[in-house]
Formats: sequence, C-alpha cells, structure tokens
Amino acid sequence: MRAVVIHAAQDLRIEEQSPLPAPAAGEVRINMAVGGICGSDLHYYNHGGFGAVRLRQPMVLGHEVSGHIATVGDGVTGLVPDQLVAVSPSRPCAKCDYCLRGQPNHCENMRFYGSAMPYPHIQGAFSQELIVDASQCVPADDLSPEAAAMAEPLAVCLHAMRQAGDLVGKTVLVTGCGPIGALTILAARRAGAAKIIATDLSNYTLDMAEKCGADVVLNLASDSDALAPFTAGKGQIDVQFECSGAPAALASGVAALRPKGTLVQLGMGGDMTIPMQAITAKELTLRGSFRFHSEFATAVAMMQKGLIDVTPLITHKFSLDDSIDAFEMAKDRSQAMKVQITFT
Repeated sequence: MRAVVIHAAQDLRIEEQSPLPAPAAGEVRINMAVGGICGSDLHYYNHGGFGAVRLRQPMVLGHEVSGHIATVGDGVTGLVPDQLVAVSPSRPCAKCDYCLRGQPNHCENMRFYGSAMPYPHIQGAFSQELIVDASQCVPADDLSPEAAAMAEPLAVCLHAMRQAGDLVGKTVLVTGCGPIGALTILAARRAGAAKIIATDLSNYTLDMAEKCGADVVLNLASDSDALAPFTAGKGQIDVQFECSGAPAALASGVAALRPKGTLVQLGMGGDMTIPMQAITAKELTLRGSFRFHSEFATAVAMMQKGLIDVTPLITHKFSLDDSIDAFEMAKDRSQAMKVQITFT
C-alpha cells in the first residue's frame, strides 16, 4: 500500500506503508478512489505548515476523499462491499465539553485527517487503503468518485452559510475565488442570495466564479479600487465571505459592508490585521467559520439531488505516481481550480 507523505516543505514522497489489519467492530476498510488537494495540503507542501502549525514529523496528507467499501467489521450496517462512499475526515471524540454541547467541530480531541495541529500528527487519507469508522462514511450512490470527494470542501462552505445566517435577498461579497470561494458562491446562491460580487487577483479564478453564478467579478490586481462603488452610502454589501486569508481582501470587504453587516472569515493564512475601528463604527458582526460536522452528509445529499453541481470545478486529475505534479499544478491558480489524485 502506498501513500502521499510530506516530510518538509517541497519534500513530498510516495511511500510504502504497512499493510492494514482487518477492520475492527464498527470499522470498514476502504479502497480509496479519489483525493482532492486542499489549500491546507498546499500550505504543508509549499511552506511546511501555516501560521504556528508546523510539520514536526512525516505526515500522510489529504482529507478530501472518496472510496469504495472493501470489507466491513462486526456490527456495521448500511454499508456493503463495492459501495461508493464519501469519507468525512472529521472524527470528534464525542466526550469532551464541546462535543457534548453540540459543537463537535471544536472537539478538544479532534482527529482530523492530515493535520499537524496536534503532535503526534494526525495522518491523512491520501493512501490506497484506509480503515475508518463506519460513522465517517456517507453513501454516495449516483455520484462519481470525483464528485463524492468534493463533499468535504462543500461542507466547509455550508457551515459558513450557517454562520452567516439568513441570506435570502441579500447582497453577498466573496473575496478569494479558489475552490472554497467558488463553492461558497454556489452555496450562497442556493441559500437565496440575490446578488453575488466576487473578487480575486486572477482572471482564471474569476472566470470560474462567473461560471458558478457570481453576478459581478472584479480583479483587484488590475484595479485596486474596483470595489469602490460598493462603499457608497457607508456600504452596499450585506454579507462578506472572506475566503482568501489575505488581510487586504478582508479590509476591502469591510469598507464595502453596510452598517450591521456580517463578515464570515473562512480563509486561513495565519494571523491577520483587521480594521477594528471600521468594524466598531459600522457595528459589524465578525464571525469565524471553522470546519463542519453535520454539514458533510448534507453536502453529499445536495450533490445527489442535483442542487449543487461541483463537477465544473474539478479541472485536473493525476495518478498517485504523479502526485508531485499534481501539487505543482494545484499551486498554479492561473490554470487550476480543484486538482485531484486517483488511487486506483
């Protein structure tokens, strides 16, 4: 069995792993099909971590995955061999205070695939086989493995919709139009947003944002004042979803938010300087949005029902042997949106 292992910045290796045991009671063994490269995977690949989170040991990357059931352990029901499942990377303990308060995404003992936050690190899911808790598996009948692997980033965006509150009839700004930004546009439209403005520094990602339903797309690299019309009258934007993790993107949105508006921060790039005086004077609501839990199954269901189509965002696929090329392509926002690795 082989896996994609990061040792340090720019040191990615395809390595043999020990054979997996038979699944225990309540577990299943998965033949992995597809894994999508996420922004956090790129942070480990490019920089060896992000913010204060640094690699301290080799770690299997990956958490956006799907696969087919190989074998099931005792007591597992509702899952059968060869069935396609989306695999949630979120494994809260169900025992800590936050889990018991109904906030499992803040679990104090979270085991989230491919995370260097704890030590020892939580190994990821970019491998040919994986043993998982049956509760992590959401049947993905009628979806392709590629679409099923998009359940995780879509769940991130659905959680952000909950953080934002009612979007019906609202004017929404999405700053940063990578995969999370593009999926946020799709989710915001489905949630009832009346007008969606998208900003980025790349024409390629803005073209994708337009295809996802953005009404207005603005390249702030070519025109740094492109958002100026939306700052009139103390601001024209009801809700900003900040998906880039860039302080400049956050600040540009705050200037365009109307009083009593809401800023939802999804992008993670380390600590950011924020325009606190403007947030105070406008009485803005600033909310973080971190991971997801119940939204994962909802993401699969929405794709199955045809309510959100993620397939246009899947721009490149590479074999496991070509994983380094896959990561290099994923870095290039001039030609790649979601890059996936196939494990079969």
